[in-house]
Amino acid sequence: MTTYELFGPVDAVLASEITGEILVVEVLLLGLVLANMAARALAHRHHESQAEEGGAEAISRHPARFGANLLLVLGSFYYMTIHHHAGIVLSVLVLGVVFTDIFEFESRKVEARREIELDRPKAAVASSLLALVYMGYVTFFSGPIGQFL
Repeated sequence: MTTYELFGPVDAVLASEITGEILVVEVLLLGLVLANMAARALAHRHHESQAEEGGAEAISRHPARFGANLLLVLGSFYYMTIHHHAGIVLSVLVLGVVFTDIFEFESRKVEARREIELDRPKAAVASSLLALVYMGYVTFFSGPIGQFL
């Protein structure tokens, strides 16, 4: 199979193999999914404190969550240039994470407006767990072990 280098030196670093079949970009994406989950927890705590202080109008988007979402989307789109099938599946899962984050943020504002306790972002957590499971499978099991499955 011919390897195409769309981004030159970026491809030389990110598309290189760490051990056996594991690529640098796969480990990086796995870390970004975990960072996205941590940023979501941080943002939820921040939203709770904002709702207590100033109500619905005080709740704003957290920059860490926005940055984690942006990096995750760009990383999954880049991964699509290296491994087409896995990249497309991961991109769909990541876009699902981003869309659920958007709707969860709006639902936190509605809950604060109605002056009820803020609920945890269950849908966003579930979608990010799905992305984490898939990226973990691609990273650790789709290489040499995946050939026998």
